Amino acid sequence: MQNLLQGKALGRTEVEDLVVVPLFAVVMALILGAVTMLATNIDIATIGRSYVALLEGSVGSLNAVSETLTAAAPLILAGLGLALGFRAGLFNIGAEGQIVMGGLAAVVTGFTFDYLPGIVLLPLSLFAGALVGALYASIAGYLRAATGAHEVISTIMLNLISYRLLDYFLSLPYVQQTGRADPISKSVPEAAELPRLLTAIDPNLRVHAGIFLVLIMVGLVYWLLFRSKLGFEFRASGENPKAARFAGMHSGIIIVAAMAAAGALAGLAGANQVLGVLGRATPGFSAGLGFDAIAVALLGRSHPVGVVFAGLLFGALEAGGRQMQVDAGVSIDLIGIIQALIIVFIAAPLLVRAIFPWGFRRKKGGAS
Repeated sequence: MQNLLQGKALGRTEVEDLVVVPLFAVVMALILGAVTMLATNIDIATIGRSYVALLEGSVGSLNAVSETLTAAAPLILAGLGLALGFRAGLFNIGAEGQIVMGGLAAVVTGFTFDYLPGIVLLPLSLFAGALVGALYASIAGYLRAATGAHEVISTIMLNLISYRLLDYFLSLPYVQQTGRADPISKSVPEAAELPRLLTAIDPNLRVHAGIFLVLIMVGLVYWLLFRSKLGFEFRASGENPKAARFAGMHSGIIIVAAMAAAGALAGLAGANQVLGVLGRATPGFSAGLGFDAIAVALLGRSHPVGVVFAGLLFGALEAGGRQMQVDAGVSIDLIGIIQALIIVFIAAPLLVRAIFPWGFRRKKGGAS
C-alpha cells in the first residue's frame, strides 16, 4: 500500500509474480498435460506429435497466427475488464453475461441502422455493445454498493439471466432472421462488420480489425489504472478499502464505476465476436469466453500487459488445440486440462516457487 501511495515502480518480487510465476505455471501445466496423456495410454511419440501440432497450429503458419489472434482478441478485451475489477477489489465473474448482452446489442444496432455508412455504423455498433455491457455490469455494482450483495453471487445470477434474455430476444420477429424458425438473429450488415485484414493474401484468413481495438483498449486501461485519478482510487480501494474510505474516496461510486468499466470491456468483447467473426447472434455464441477471460486476467496478474500475453497464450492454445486434435488424434479436452492446470499453479505461487526455487531471487538467510 505504501508503494502504491508513493507511486513507486514495481519491485523485483512484483516482476517475478507478474512474469516468472506465470511462465513456470505454463511449463508445469504442459508437463502434467503430458503425464495425463501417458496415464490414458497415449504413447510418448504421440505426445510429442501433439505438442508439435499445438505449436504449429498456433504460430506455425500465417493461418495459424491469424487464428491465434482471432481467438485472443475477445479474451484480452474481457480479461482487461476483469483485471480492472480485480484491481478494485471486485471479483466480477459476470463477463460471460456481459459478453452476451453486449454482443446482442451490437447485432441489433447493426441491422437496425443498416442505412448508415460504415464509418458511422461500425463505431455505433461497438459503442452499443460497450454501453449495454456497462449497464448490465452496473446492476451488480449497484447491488454491492447499495445493499452489500456480493458481486460473485449477483454476477452468477446475471450470467444465467443473460442466457434467457438472449433466447427471448432471438424469438422476437424483429430480431429473428426472416424465414427462419430457429433462434438466430438477422445478419450484421457489411457496413457494421470489422474488416478482415489479410483477405488480399487469403480470403480464409479471419484476423480482423478488432486487434486494433484491443491495442487501443490495452493502452486506455493502462492509462486509467496507472495514470489517472480514478484508476488510483480503483487500486487504493482494492488494496485497502478502509484506508481508501478514510482518505475520502467514495466506495459506492468506485464500485459502480469499476463494474461499469469492466462490463464495457466485456461488452466490447461480445461486439468483437459478432461483428468480426460470427456476423449474427445465436444461442451460446459467447462460447464460454467470459469464463476463460477469468483465467486470462489471473494469469496476467491483473496487469494490462500481462493480460495481453495471457490472452495470446490462451488464443494459441485454442487455435493449436484444433490442429493437435487433427494431427495427433488427441482429444481437444486436453487443452481444457492444461488451462485448468495453469490456473491451479497461478493460484498457488508458493507452490511454483517451491518447485522452481532456482528461478527466483533468494533473500538473505536462504528464504526464497
